[in-house]
Order: sequence, then C-alpha cells, then structure tokens
Amino acid sequence: MSAILLAEDDESVRAFVTRALTHRGHEVTAVSDGDAAIEALKAQTYDLMLTDIVMPGLDGLALAETAAKINPRMTVLMMTGFAEARQRADGARGQSPVADIITKPFSLQQICNAVDSALAGQRPTS
Repeated sequence: MSAILLAEDDESVRAFVTRALTHRGHEVTAVSDGDAAIEALKAQTYDLMLTDIVMPGLDGLALAETAAKINPRMTVLMMTGFAEARQRADGARGQSPVADIITKPFSLQQICNAVDSALAGQRPTS
C-alpha cells in the first residue's frame, strides 16, 4: 500500500480517482487545490503525488516544483485535459520531478495502471 496525495479541483474527478486508488489498496489524501496540497505535503510523507495541471491558485507545475523541495524522493504524475497545459508540462519535464502526464478523460484502468507503473519506477503507458 502506498500513500498518495491527489490534488484535483474537479470534485467528480477527485472522487473517481480516490475511489479507484483506494480500491487498489492505496491510502489516498485528496485535496482540491495546490495550496492544500502543500499543507498536506508538510504534514505527511507521500510516495506519489497525482496532480491536475490546471487548477486555480497554485497550478500543478508550480506544485510539482514546490513538492520536490519538500519531498525530493516522491514520484509526481500529472493529469490534464488541456493540450496547451500538456505541452507546457512536457517542455518543463526535463527540469521537473514529473514522471508522466496522463491525458483526461482517462479510464479507471488507465489511471490505476499509470499510478502502479510510476510507483514501480516505470514510465506509465497512458
């Protein structure tokens, strides 16, 4: 079982992903924005952070950079439904802790496979 921090501003996506990962045996802490994610990172150590890229306030890219300073060993996966956000994240990937970017919409199987692969240290197939 792994400790996973989920930062997603869309309540339905947050609930869907939380249920999926909890069902797989992971301990999931779900928050609705980047600022709450930073507070969670300061309070607990996580194995993986799964974050939306486009969120109000602190976006996923800035969150990933800050998270790397708090817990440099944590794996980071990003999610987005926006092509522009994916391009920005792909461009910054060389200098950031992001393991992969998952495109929305995704299936239950896709998100679980991506998380399992990232936790195993492999590049997810999204």
